[in-house]
Amino acid sequence: MQSLPTITRNLLLINVLALLANGVFGMFMANQGMEVDLNSYLALYYIGSPYFQIYQLVTYMFMHGGWIHLIFNMFALWMFGGIIERMWGPKKFLFYYLACGIGAGLTQEAVQFLGFASPFSSTVGASGAVFGILLAFGMLFPNERLFIIPIPFPIKAKWLVIGYGALELVQAFGYNDGVAHFAHLGGMIFGYFLIRYWTKHPGRSGYYDNPDPFDKLRNAYGNWRKRQAREQSRRDAQSDRQQDWDYNARQRRKQEEIDRILDKIRKSGYDSLTWEEKQTLFDQSNKR
Repeated sequence: MQSLPTITRNLLLINVLALLANGVFGMFMANQGMEVDLNSYLALYYIGSPYFQIYQLVTYMFMHGGWIHLIFNMFALWMFGGIIERMWGPKKFLFYYLACGIGAGLTQEAVQFLGFASPFSSTVGASGAVFGILLAFGMLFPNERLFIIPIPFPIKAKWLVIGYGALELVQAFGYNDGVAHFAHLGGMIFGYFLIRYWTKHPGRSGYYDNPDPFDKLRNAYGNWRKRQAREQSRRDAQSDRQQDWDYNARQRRKQEEIDRILDKIRKSGYDSLTWEEKQTLFDQSNKR
């Protein structure tokens, strides 16, 4: 059995550890007489709430309402995430996962603002990002047949994605069950447009090799460092040439002065030299 790739494995681990930490923190605060947990700080609140913080658009997708909520999300991530990560590579997969999660959070904020969801409730869970992963699997492997309980026969991935999307849409407008169905749809919508963008802007060697934003930033920084190094080398070379020219000019002037003094000695004798000329001749003889 092939082991899980790095990002998928770490996402599973982080989500499990976050739920455990939430339980430990909740028990600690209960001993202090306060009924709060990490969800009170890291869940996503409505933007008009005094509890809203911008970082919650990221942290909420690592928090869950309980073990059942966590298990369903992590099972889907385990089932489809590893396949997508092997196809795209770790950086692109992580970018896509976070983009879908943030997109789901923004969708939930929008529907709360428009009045389709209660602005007094908070949102937790990786479901938005996981629904984005599900959509990616359906788009990349549309004809792959899957067995999904309780359906007694295999179903193609594309029909599974369409069915889940339709079910979420119906539940979003028809049920008030406290589940952020619009966030699930938001994760799928953001994922769809992101994949469409990548499809229309393929890399040099094909769609799956398309450089992700992290690579672009790293390459841009590397190119900037190379330009800076070349510019510094050019300045150093110019400085060296200037120093060599100045040194040679000084040496020529000194040699011309020595030649003049020696001519004076031949014509008028050593006693005709001034004290400065004698000192110059003495210094030059010591250097040799």
